[in-house]
Amino acid sequence: MFKVGVIYDLSLQALGGHGTHLAFRGLPVEIVALVDGQAEGVRERAERVGAKRVYRDFRAMLDTEHPDLVVLGSRDPVAHLEPLLEAVKRGMHVLCEKPLCTTLAEADTIIALARRTGSKVAVAHLARHSIIFRTLKSMLAAGAIGTPLSVYGRGKEDDRGGGEDLVVLGTHILDIMCYLFGPPRSLFAEVTKDGQPIAATDRALTREPLGPVAGDNIFVHINFPNQVRGLFESRKGIYQSGGQVRMGVTVAGTKGALSMRYTSAPRGEGDERKLRLTHSPYPVEDAADYQEVPLVEERVIPGAEALIMDYIPYFAINNRFAAWDLLQAIEENREPLAGAREAAAVLELIQGIYASQLSGRRIDFPLQERKHPLEAATAGGNAV
Repeated sequence: MFKVGVIYDLSLQALGGHGTHLAFRGLPVEIVALVDGQAEGVRERAERVGAKRVYRDFRAMLDTEHPDLVVLGSRDPVAHLEPLLEAVKRGMHVLCEKPLCTTLAEADTIIALARRTGSKVAVAHLARHSIIFRTLKSMLAAGAIGTPLSVYGRGKEDDRGGGEDLVVLGTHILDIMCYLFGPPRSLFAEVTKDGQPIAATDRALTREPLGPVAGDNIFVHINFPNQVRGLFESRKGIYQSGGQVRMGVTVAGTKGALSMRYTSAPRGEGDERKLRLTHSPYPVEDAADYQEVPLVEERVIPGAEALIMDYIPYFAINNRFAAWDLLQAIEENREPLAGAREAAAVLELIQGIYASQLSGRRIDFPLQERKHPLEAATAGGNAV
Protein backbone atom coordinates (compact mmCIF):
# COMPACT_ATOMS: atom_id res chain seq x y z
CA MET A 1 0.00 0.00 0.00
CA PHE A 2 1.34 3.42 -0.96
CA LYS A 3 2.25 5.83 1.85
CA VAL A 4 1.13 9.46 1.37
CA GLY A 5 2.45 12.59 3.07
CA VAL A 6 0.39 15.79 2.82
CA ILE A 7 1.88 19.30 2.97
CA TYR A 8 -0.82 21.87 3.70
CA ASP A 9 0.69 24.49 5.96
CA LEU A 10 -1.78 27.00 7.38
CA SER A 11 1.09 29.18 8.58
CA LEU A 12 1.80 30.08 4.94
CA GLN A 13 -0.09 32.32 2.52
CA ALA A 14 -2.34 31.54 -0.41
CA LEU A 15 -3.69 28.11 0.45
CA GLY A 16 -6.71 28.28 -1.82
CA GLY A 17 -9.86 26.28 -1.18
CA HIS A 18 -9.84 23.52 -3.78
CA GLY A 19 -9.20 20.60 -1.40
CA THR A 20 -6.11 19.13 -3.07
CA HIS A 21 -4.87 18.13 0.39
CA LEU A 22 -7.95 15.88 0.68
CA ALA A 23 -7.48 14.13 -2.68
CA PHE A 24 -6.27 10.78 -1.29
CA ARG A 25 -8.76 10.63 1.58
CA GLY A 26 -10.79 7.41 1.31
CA LEU A 27 -8.56 5.83 -1.33
CA PRO A 28 -6.69 2.54 -0.71
CA VAL A 29 -3.54 4.26 0.57
CA GLU A 30 -2.01 5.03 3.98
CA ILE A 31 -1.90 8.76 4.74
CA VAL A 32 1.02 8.82 7.15
CA ALA A 33 1.40 12.53 7.94
CA LEU A 34 0.28 16.13 7.58
CA VAL A 35 2.80 18.98 7.50
CA ASP A 36 1.25 22.08 9.07
CA GLY A 37 3.09 24.80 10.97
CA GLN A 38 -0.09 26.26 12.50
CA ALA A 39 -0.50 24.60 15.90
CA GLU A 40 -4.05 25.70 16.69
CA GLY A 41 -6.57 23.13 15.48
CA VAL A 42 -3.95 21.02 13.74
CA ARG A 43 -5.16 17.71 15.21
CA GLU A 44 -8.64 18.32 13.84
CA ARG A 45 -7.18 19.17 10.43
CA ALA A 46 -5.04 16.02 10.47
CA GLU A 47 -8.13 13.97 11.25
CA ARG A 48 -9.99 15.55 8.33
CA VAL A 49 -7.09 14.73 6.00
CA GLY A 50 -6.86 11.21 7.44
CA ALA A 51 -3.25 11.69 8.56
CA LYS A 52 -1.79 9.65 11.43
CA ARG A 53 0.93 12.10 12.48
CA VAL A 54 1.67 15.83 12.28
CA TYR A 55 4.93 17.59 11.42
CA ARG A 56 5.85 21.27 11.39
CA ASP A 57 8.67 20.88 8.84
CA PHE A 58 8.30 19.13 5.49
CA ARG A 59 11.91 17.90 5.41
CA ALA A 60 11.47 16.15 8.76
CA MET A 61 8.36 14.46 7.40
CA LEU A 62 10.09 13.34 4.20
CA ASP A 63 13.14 11.99 6.05
CA THR A 64 11.18 10.27 8.84
CA GLU A 65 8.14 8.88 7.05
CA HIS A 66 9.67 8.18 3.61
CA PRO A 67 6.30 8.52 1.83
CA ASP A 68 5.82 7.14 -1.66
CA LEU A 69 3.70 10.14 -2.62
CA VAL A 70 3.64 13.76 -1.49
CA VAL A 71 0.69 16.15 -1.83
CA LEU A 72 1.33 19.91 -2.10
CA GLY A 73 -2.02 21.47 -1.20
CA SER A 74 -1.23 25.19 -1.31
CA ARG A 75 -1.90 26.98 -4.58
CA ASP A 76 1.00 29.37 -3.93
CA PRO A 77 3.44 28.47 -6.74
CA VAL A 78 6.27 30.31 -4.98
CA ALA A 79 5.98 27.82 -2.09
CA HIS A 80 5.90 24.74 -4.34
CA LEU A 81 9.41 24.61 -5.72
CA GLU A 82 11.46 23.75 -2.63
CA PRO A 83 9.34 20.87 -1.24
CA LEU A 84 8.61 19.60 -4.74
CA LEU A 85 12.30 19.36 -5.65
CA GLU A 86 13.13 17.77 -2.29
CA ALA A 87 10.44 15.11 -2.82
CA VAL A 88 11.42 14.39 -6.44
CA LYS A 89 15.12 14.29 -5.48
CA ARG A 90 14.21 11.41 -3.14
CA GLY A 91 12.35 9.59 -5.91
CA MET A 92 8.92 10.34 -4.44
CA HIS A 93 5.85 11.00 -6.58
CA VAL A 94 3.92 14.26 -6.24
CA LEU A 95 0.40 15.61 -6.64
CA CYS A 96 0.73 19.40 -6.76
CA GLU A 97 -1.95 22.07 -6.68
CA LYS A 98 -1.80 24.40 -9.66
CA PRO A 99 0.09 26.42 -10.77
CA LEU A 100 3.04 24.03 -10.71
CA CYS A 101 5.60 26.83 -10.30
CA THR A 102 6.18 30.43 -11.34
CA THR A 103 8.37 30.15 -14.43
CA LEU A 104 9.09 27.87 -17.35
CA ALA A 105 12.72 27.54 -16.29
CA GLU A 106 11.57 26.13 -12.93
CA ALA A 107 9.25 23.69 -14.72
CA ASP A 108 12.15 22.54 -16.91
CA THR A 109 14.18 21.83 -13.77
CA ILE A 110 11.34 19.83 -12.19
CA ILE A 111 10.76 17.76 -15.35
CA ALA A 112 14.47 17.02 -15.83
CA LEU A 113 14.91 15.94 -12.19
CA ALA A 114 11.78 13.75 -12.29
CA ARG A 115 13.07 12.07 -15.44
CA ARG A 116 16.34 11.20 -13.66
CA THR A 117 14.71 9.88 -10.48
CA GLY A 118 11.66 8.22 -12.05
CA SER A 119 9.20 10.37 -10.09
CA LYS A 120 5.72 11.02 -11.45
CA VAL A 121 4.54 14.62 -10.97
CA ALA A 122 0.81 15.30 -11.36
CA VAL A 123 -0.77 18.76 -11.27
CA ALA A 124 -4.33 19.53 -10.16
CA HIS A 125 -5.60 20.72 -13.53
CA LEU A 126 -8.90 19.09 -12.70
CA ALA A 127 -10.70 19.68 -15.99
CA ARG A 128 -8.73 16.78 -17.51
CA HIS A 129 -10.38 14.49 -14.95
CA SER A 130 -13.85 16.05 -15.06
CA ILE A 131 -16.73 14.12 -16.67
CA ILE A 132 -17.80 17.46 -18.20
CA PHE A 133 -14.65 18.02 -20.23
CA ARG A 134 -14.07 14.32 -20.91
CA THR A 135 -17.57 14.26 -22.42
CA LEU A 136 -16.91 17.47 -24.35
CA LYS A 137 -13.73 16.00 -25.80
CA SER A 138 -15.45 12.76 -26.86
CA MET A 139 -18.33 14.72 -28.44
CA LEU A 140 -15.86 16.77 -30.47
CA ALA A 141 -14.22 13.55 -31.68
CA ALA A 142 -17.66 12.17 -32.62
CA GLY A 143 -18.46 15.26 -34.72
CA ALA A 144 -21.24 16.60 -32.49
CA ILE A 145 -20.61 20.18 -33.68
CA GLY A 146 -19.02 19.40 -37.04
CA THR A 147 -15.52 20.68 -37.60
CA PRO A 148 -14.25 22.67 -34.59
CA LEU A 149 -13.38 26.23 -35.61
CA SER A 150 -12.77 28.33 -32.49
CA VAL A 151 -12.46 27.94 -28.73
CA TYR A 152 -13.29 30.91 -26.50
CA GLY A 153 -12.18 31.15 -22.87
CA ARG A 154 -12.05 33.75 -20.15
CA GLY A 155 -11.00 33.97 -16.54
CA LYS A 156 -13.18 35.05 -13.63
CA GLU A 157 -12.52 38.75 -14.38
CA ASP A 158 -13.02 39.97 -10.82
CA ASP A 159 -10.65 42.36 -9.06
CA ARG A 160 -7.80 40.03 -10.08
CA GLY A 161 -8.61 40.45 -13.79
CA GLY A 162 -5.67 40.60 -16.15
CA GLY A 163 -2.31 39.16 -15.09
CA GLU A 164 -3.35 37.70 -11.73
CA ASP A 165 -6.47 36.11 -13.23
CA LEU A 166 -4.30 34.65 -16.00
CA VAL A 167 -2.08 32.81 -13.50
CA VAL A 168 -4.70 31.77 -10.92
CA LEU A 169 -7.69 30.85 -13.13
CA GLY A 170 -6.57 31.32 -16.71
CA THR A 171 -4.19 28.40 -16.19
CA HIS A 172 -7.27 26.13 -16.10
CA ILE A 173 -8.74 27.63 -19.27
CA LEU A 174 -5.49 27.43 -21.22
CA ASP A 175 -4.97 23.84 -20.07
CA ILE A 176 -8.49 22.91 -21.22
CA MET A 177 -7.73 24.35 -24.67
CA CYS A 178 -4.54 22.26 -24.89
CA TYR A 179 -6.39 19.17 -23.63
CA LEU A 180 -9.04 19.54 -26.32
CA PHE A 181 -6.89 20.56 -29.29
CA GLY A 182 -3.24 19.74 -28.59
CA PRO A 183 -0.14 21.90 -28.14
CA PRO A 184 -0.42 25.42 -29.59
CA ARG A 185 1.67 26.50 -32.54
CA SER A 186 1.79 30.26 -31.98
CA LEU A 187 0.03 33.21 -30.36
CA PHE A 188 -0.36 36.95 -30.53
CA ALA A 189 -1.31 38.90 -27.39
CA GLU A 190 -2.12 42.34 -26.07
CA VAL A 191 -1.56 43.12 -22.39
CA THR A 192 -2.43 46.57 -21.04
CA LYS A 193 -2.65 48.44 -17.74
CA ASP A 194 -5.17 51.30 -17.52
CA GLY A 195 -5.50 51.16 -21.30
CA GLN A 196 -1.76 51.48 -21.97
CA PRO A 197 0.62 48.72 -23.13
CA ILE A 198 2.60 47.25 -20.27
CA ALA A 199 6.37 47.64 -20.07
CA ALA A 200 8.86 44.99 -18.95
CA THR A 201 9.25 46.81 -15.63
CA ASP A 202 5.53 46.73 -14.76
CA ARG A 203 4.25 44.60 -11.89
CA ALA A 204 0.69 44.04 -10.68
CA LEU A 205 -0.19 44.17 -7.00
CA THR A 206 -1.53 40.63 -6.37
CA ARG A 207 -3.49 39.07 -3.51
CA GLU A 208 -0.89 36.34 -3.11
CA PRO A 209 2.69 35.69 -4.25
CA LEU A 210 2.56 34.43 -7.85
CA GLY A 211 5.86 35.31 -9.45
CA PRO A 212 6.04 37.80 -12.35
CA VAL A 213 2.57 39.29 -13.10
CA ALA A 214 1.50 42.44 -14.95
CA GLY A 215 -1.50 44.03 -16.64
CA ASP A 216 -5.23 44.43 -15.91
CA ASN A 217 -6.52 43.61 -19.41
CA ILE A 218 -5.36 40.65 -21.53
CA PHE A 219 -6.48 39.47 -24.97
CA VAL A 220 -4.82 36.50 -26.69
CA HIS A 221 -5.20 34.86 -30.11
CA ILE A 222 -3.81 31.30 -30.19
CA ASN A 223 -3.19 29.04 -33.20
CA PHE A 224 -3.92 25.36 -32.47
CA PRO A 225 -3.49 22.37 -34.82
CA ASN A 226 -6.09 21.77 -37.56
CA GLN A 227 -6.71 25.50 -37.93
CA VAL A 228 -8.54 25.81 -34.62
CA ARG A 229 -8.31 29.34 -33.28
CA GLY A 230 -8.24 30.02 -29.56
CA LEU A 231 -9.26 33.29 -27.90
CA PHE A 232 -8.60 34.07 -24.24
CA GLU A 233 -9.34 37.29 -22.40
CA SER A 234 -9.44 38.67 -18.89
CA ARG A 235 -10.44 42.18 -17.85
CA LYS A 236 -10.28 43.50 -14.34
CA GLY A 237 -13.52 44.36 -12.51
CA ILE A 238 -16.07 42.86 -14.93
CA TYR A 239 -17.39 40.24 -12.48
CA GLN A 240 -19.14 41.53 -9.37
CA SER A 241 -19.68 39.32 -6.31
CA GLY A 242 -23.07 37.61 -6.43
CA GLY A 243 -23.42 37.99 -10.19
CA GLN A 244 -23.17 35.36 -12.91
CA VAL A 245 -19.66 33.93 -13.28
CA ARG A 246 -18.07 34.77 -16.64
CA MET A 247 -15.32 32.15 -16.43
CA GLY A 248 -15.84 29.34 -18.93
CA VAL A 249 -15.09 27.71 -22.27
CA THR A 250 -17.09 27.60 -25.54
CA VAL A 251 -16.11 25.57 -28.59
CA ALA A 252 -17.76 26.66 -31.85
CA GLY A 253 -17.89 24.41 -34.91
CA THR A 254 -19.47 24.28 -38.36
CA LYS A 255 -22.64 22.61 -37.03
CA GLY A 256 -23.05 23.98 -33.52
CA ALA A 257 -21.29 24.79 -30.27
CA LEU A 258 -20.52 23.24 -26.88
CA SER A 259 -20.25 25.45 -23.83
CA MET A 260 -19.43 25.18 -20.11
CA ARG A 261 -19.47 28.06 -17.65
CA TYR A 262 -18.16 27.73 -14.12
CA THR A 263 -20.36 28.62 -11.15
CA SER A 264 -19.80 29.91 -7.64
CA ALA A 265 -22.07 27.41 -5.87
CA PRO A 266 -21.65 27.53 -2.06
CA ARG A 267 -19.86 24.59 -0.47
CA GLY A 268 -22.07 21.56 0.01
CA GLU A 269 -24.94 22.92 -2.08
CA GLY A 270 -24.40 20.87 -5.22
CA ASP A 271 -22.49 21.49 -8.40
CA GLU A 272 -24.21 23.53 -11.09
CA ARG A 273 -21.50 23.20 -13.72
CA LYS A 274 -23.20 21.91 -16.85
CA LEU A 275 -22.20 21.06 -20.40
CA ARG A 276 -24.54 22.63 -22.98
CA LEU A 277 -24.97 21.96 -26.69
CA THR A 278 -26.51 23.98 -29.51
CA HIS A 279 -27.00 22.72 -33.06
CA SER A 280 -27.23 26.25 -34.43
CA PRO A 281 -24.67 26.62 -37.26
CA TYR A 282 -24.49 30.36 -36.66
CA PRO A 283 -21.88 32.15 -34.52
CA VAL A 284 -22.51 31.61 -30.82
CA GLU A 285 -23.74 35.15 -30.21
CA ASP A 286 -26.56 34.79 -32.74
CA ALA A 287 -29.57 33.34 -30.86
CA ALA A 288 -28.02 29.97 -30.07
CA ASP A 289 -30.52 27.65 -28.36
CA TYR A 290 -28.53 25.58 -25.85
CA GLN A 291 -29.68 22.29 -24.32
CA GLU A 292 -28.09 20.53 -21.37
CA VAL A 293 -25.98 17.45 -22.21
CA PRO A 294 -26.54 14.41 -19.92
CA LEU A 295 -23.35 13.37 -18.14
CA VAL A 296 -22.83 9.70 -17.31
CA GLU A 297 -19.96 8.71 -15.01
CA GLU A 298 -18.81 5.15 -15.66
CA ARG A 299 -15.42 5.27 -13.93
CA VAL A 300 -15.17 3.26 -10.71
CA ILE A 301 -12.24 3.29 -8.30
CA PRO A 302 -11.78 -0.19 -6.76
CA GLY A 303 -11.48 -0.16 -2.97
CA ALA A 304 -12.44 3.50 -2.55
CA GLU A 305 -14.61 4.56 0.37
CA ALA A 306 -17.70 6.70 -0.17
CA LEU A 307 -16.68 10.23 -1.13
CA ILE A 308 -17.20 12.82 1.58
CA MET A 309 -18.79 15.90 0.01
CA ASP A 310 -17.70 18.44 2.62
CA TYR A 311 -16.51 20.93 0.00
CA ILE A 312 -17.56 21.88 -3.55
CA PRO A 313 -18.38 18.58 -5.36
CA TYR A 314 -16.53 19.52 -8.58
CA PHE A 315 -13.28 19.67 -6.61
CA ALA A 316 -14.02 16.70 -4.32
CA ILE A 317 -14.84 14.38 -7.23
CA ASN A 318 -12.07 15.43 -9.56
CA ASN A 319 -9.36 15.67 -6.91
CA ARG A 320 -10.09 11.99 -6.18
CA PHE A 321 -9.83 11.08 -9.86
CA ALA A 322 -6.57 13.07 -10.11
CA ALA A 323 -5.15 11.12 -7.15
CA TRP A 324 -6.35 7.83 -8.60
CA ASP A 325 -4.83 8.64 -11.99
CA LEU A 326 -1.48 9.30 -10.30
CA LEU A 327 -1.65 5.92 -8.53
CA GLN A 328 -2.41 4.23 -11.85
CA ALA A 329 0.38 6.16 -13.59
CA ILE A 330 2.88 4.84 -11.03
CA GLU A 331 1.73 1.25 -11.38
CA GLU A 332 1.56 1.42 -15.20
CA ASN A 333 4.80 3.43 -15.49
CA ARG A 334 3.20 6.16 -17.60
CA GLU A 335 2.85 9.90 -17.25
CA PRO A 336 -0.18 11.29 -15.35
CA LEU A 337 -3.04 12.63 -17.45
CA ALA A 338 -2.37 16.09 -16.03
CA GLY A 339 1.37 16.05 -15.45
CA ALA A 340 4.29 18.42 -15.17
CA ARG A 341 4.72 18.52 -18.95
CA GLU A 342 1.14 19.67 -19.43
CA ALA A 343 1.58 22.28 -16.69
CA ALA A 344 4.78 23.46 -18.37
CA ALA A 345 2.85 23.93 -21.63
CA VAL A 346 0.49 26.30 -19.81
CA LEU A 347 3.42 28.22 -18.35
CA GLU A 348 4.85 28.43 -21.85
CA LEU A 349 1.59 29.99 -23.05
CA ILE A 350 1.61 32.49 -20.18
CA GLN A 351 5.22 33.51 -20.85
CA GLY A 352 4.46 33.65 -24.57
CA ILE A 353 1.64 36.11 -23.86
CA TYR A 354 4.04 38.52 -22.17
CA ALA A 355 6.72 37.93 -24.79
CA SER A 356 4.26 38.83 -27.55
CA GLN A 357 3.17 42.04 -25.85
CA LEU A 358 6.70 43.17 -25.10
CA SER A 359 8.03 42.34 -28.57
CA GLY A 360 4.92 43.36 -30.54
CA ARG A 361 5.02 40.20 -32.65
CA ARG A 362 3.70 36.67 -33.03
CA ILE A 363 5.34 34.14 -30.73
CA ASP A 364 6.01 30.61 -32.03
CA PHE A 365 6.23 27.49 -29.88
CA PRO A 366 8.22 25.95 -28.37
CA LEU A 367 9.82 29.00 -26.77
CA GLN A 368 13.57 29.20 -27.23
CA GLU A 369 13.90 31.69 -24.36
CA ARG A 370 12.90 29.86 -21.16
CA LYS A 371 13.32 32.83 -18.83
CA HIS A 372 10.14 34.78 -18.00
CA PRO A 373 9.95 37.97 -20.14
CA LEU A 374 9.13 40.06 -17.06
CA GLU A 375 12.18 38.80 -15.17
CA ALA A 376 14.36 41.08 -17.28
CA ALA A 377 12.79 44.01 -15.42
CA THR A 378 14.37 45.66 -12.43
CA ALA A 379 13.81 43.99 -9.05
CA GLY A 380 10.99 45.31 -6.93
CA GLY A 381 8.55 42.53 -6.14
CA ASN A 382 4.90 43.36 -6.64
CA ALA A 383 5.31 47.09 -7.11
CA VAL A 384 2.46 48.68 -9.06
